[in-house]
Amino acid sequence: MDPDADEVGKSLIVKVRKLLAMAEGASNVNEADAFSRKAAELIAMHRIDPARLVASADDQLAVRSFPIGRGAYVRARLALLQTIAEANSCRLVWQAGPVGTVALVAGFASDLTTTEMLYTSLHAQASSRMSAERRSTGAATQRWRRSFLLGYAHQVGKMLQRTHERAAAARGPQPNDAALPALRARERQVADYARSAFGRVVTARPASAATVHGWQAGQTAAARADVGRRGIGALRAIGAGS
Repeated sequence: MDPDADEVGKSLIVKVRKLLAMAEGASNVNEADAFSRKAAELIAMHRIDPARLVASADDQLAVRSFPIGRGAYVRARLALLQTIAEANSCRLVWQAGPVGTVALVAGFASDLTTTEMLYTSLHAQASSRMSAERRSTGAATQRWRRSFLLGYAHQVGKMLQRTHERAAAARGPQPNDAALPALRARERQVADYARSAFGRVVTARPASAATVHGWQAGQTAAARADVGRRGIGALRAIGAGS
């Protein structure tokens, strides 16, 4: 990779990590959301930068593992991770094993890094907000929190899409602009790589929210953060066959 482009990528990661750290440490919800939004905007602008796309010839395709754990919130965590992964042109499958559920995400290394940063921070922020909610019973609290996280993931998807659209609009029309074809070519490469890396997969039934109020509260929380993707598609689990 071109040394200058590589330095730009490293500088972006440093900036994004600082912004997300400030979001996680902010005592005020609106401040946290503003920091998260700025981080997402920086990532979106970087993804359509022609210089970055030209230098991406040396950006390696890889699969990264994300431990999801066990319990009532596994499917909601998967929904949030898939939302962020797909917004960054990555593909996700998951498998359950002795250590719990593990998500496997395929994509270019730079996109995997931004996916990991956003997921780690947004999950931490969502967990902090939903942990403050208590219902009449433990089971009711669990249902509300699961619904909250699913609603949060759904809204994050919509907001990330708008963030990408704003980044493209801010950049404006460029003569001989190869950004869109280059992005589409990268997406095709990821799709081909994922098919080879994951083999046969089966589609899992999408998770559904247990409570309307929890879902709506999660959407409201994510809307303030103004970061997200195109909506939750069906999650895919690795099949048992060859």
